[in-house]
Amino acid sequence: MGETETITVAEVSDGVGSVGTLGTDVSLPSVEVLTGRGFVTGKSGSGKSNTASVVIEKLLDRGFPVLIVDIDGEYYGLKEKYEILHVGDDEECDIRVSAEHAEKIADLALVQNVPIILDVSSFLDEREAADLLTEVAKQLFAKEKKLKKPFLLVVEEVHEWIPEGGGMGECGRMLIKVGKRGRKHGLGIMGISQRPADVKKDFITQCDWLCWHRLTWRNDTKVVKRVLGSEYSEAVESLADGEAFLVTDWEEEVRRVQFQRKTTFDAGATPGLDDFERPDLKSVSEDLVGELTSITDEQNAREDRIEELEAELRRKESRIEVLERDLEDARDLSRMADQFAAALFDHPGQSRMALQRRREDAEQATLGEAAEGPVAPTASDGPPTDERPETATSDAPDESDENPPAPATPWPMPEAHDPAMSGGDAEPSVEAQRAADDDPIPGPESGQRATSTESVPDSGVGSAPADLPRTTEPAATDDWADAGITLASDDTGDGAEREGTGRTPWPDAADGRGDSPSAPDTAVAADDESTVAAVTADRPVVERVRTVLTDLDPTARAMLGVYRAEGPCSPLDAHVAAGGDGERTTAYSLNSELREAGLIRHAGRGQYAYALPTFVAAAHGDRLDDDSAGRVVERIETGLLD
Repeated sequence: MGETETITVAEVSDGVGSVGTLGTDVSLPSVEVLTGRGFVTGKSGSGKSNTASVVIEKLLDRGFPVLIVDIDGEYYGLKEKYEILHVGDDEECDIRVSAEHAEKIADLALVQNVPIILDVSSFLDEREAADLLTEVAKQLFAKEKKLKKPFLLVVEEVHEWIPEGGGMGECGRMLIKVGKRGRKHGLGIMGISQRPADVKKDFITQCDWLCWHRLTWRNDTKVVKRVLGSEYSEAVESLADGEAFLVTDWEEEVRRVQFQRKTTFDAGATPGLDDFERPDLKSVSEDLVGELTSITDEQNAREDRIEELEAELRRKESRIEVLERDLEDARDLSRMADQFAAALFDHPGQSRMALQRRREDAEQATLGEAAEGPVAPTASDGPPTDERPETATSDAPDESDENPPAPATPWPMPEAHDPAMSGGDAEPSVEAQRAADDDPIPGPESGQRATSTESVPDSGVGSAPADLPRTTEPAATDDWADAGITLASDDTGDGAEREGTGRTPWPDAADGRGDSPSAPDTAVAADDESTVAAVTADRPVVERVRTVLTDLDPTARAMLGVYRAEGPCSPLDAHVAAGGDGERTTAYSLNSELREAGLIRHAGRGQYAYALPTFVAAAHGDRLDDDSAGRVVERIETGLLD
């Protein structure tokens, strides 16, 4: 392209600002139009879009490619004469595009010299349109740094992209960058607007050629006055359709010109009453569309793959949720098992009771030999027939007492402390050492049974009066038989016992006889065996669980009351019902405290249920009937969960 090559776009018009002979052709240097910065303005219907189309047609006639940003969908009429690629988001476009196509669009325009209409009028989302234009402008600017090829970017309604007021986004900043720095790379820009007062002045002042069509709004004429002078600000209001004041850097004076009419279909004309006939439009090469289609296909494939991955992710998340619930259930069962085991350790088992009885028999035999007297019978043999040695009866009551307590049976000594059983200084057996470790209170050297006279606090149902003493050591099964009490047990065979049955019952306040387990206790004997089992076996569990409840955070204890009253619910609901704020971290922290204590259990689907009755039943080996178990639970709950 020669530096002197021009395009003829108008002729000299008559009136204010007319320069030269009327009707003389007016031309523009092609290189200045392609690489410069132009601004065409005028009110709607004044001919500004026609002027832009004439400039574009003249450039296309000479084989110079352009890219038109069409905001109103009025430039597709160029396809009537020119093979131009029409892209956008409309079915009438040659192909639908998005920001992912920007690089390929710029490559087609600059490298393959393909004229392009970038139709953004069909985008429902303005952000998508802005993103597309931004990316295309970036790609054009980047590629022109290397190509240095004259190329014109035409932008309709430029005030929407680079407004005078605030709100200019990345797209506007990119267009300003093209206007300021694009010329040195060969990239020109022509902005078109019907409201010059709304266009950022940084853009207008950078332009080296301007066309001022008819303007009537006062703010717009003020812009004309500042740029051209007051003479032209008045005359611009009376310009005819297609007339304009042309101002260029390469001409000294302002010229009044009449622009030519475009030769292609005017798709932007205001519809009239005449029938609208759309002309036949040229189609572009399938190869060009194919290159863009491949990008669309890749994009669709990525979207399909993303959709598949998202669906797979949802399935895996659902599976993880199920597995987490199963894991939580398993953890709850494990915690409950630990709690049950801890409770069962508080009640000696059958093997320990059998060992206890064997040790008692051996103890009494040893004491009898040492006193050179007959061996003292066990509680199951009835009252003794011979007087016990002094060493065994040092605490016997005076015969003058009116209500002497029953003789205390000797406290079982560990086998390791019995010379007759261990052979002097021999090491104690493992079984004997375990039995010795299990004894709650060591017996006196005389072998007599140790007792405690501490006052027993009133703990609810079945508790002893506070001012009466109680025996703290396990009692033999035969002592219960002498008292006329049958222990709750489903075992068979001699000496078969269950956990918890080795506890001495609460003393009866009516007859004052609570010291001797071998003495008949008519008050206790009158109770049913479930009550006896509950009274004798539940106290360690009651005291321990009540201690746990007392040590709980008040809100956690209130949450336990909610589970008890309302049934299964989520930790958040329980926390709110207990007076908490429903904060998730706090709610689940308090809930974990209850769950780890075995007071609640996971009920599925993120809900938890009250578990104290289940805990109590398991702690007693399921020996208690429902009424007895209920009384034990009531003793635990009294005053804490009411």
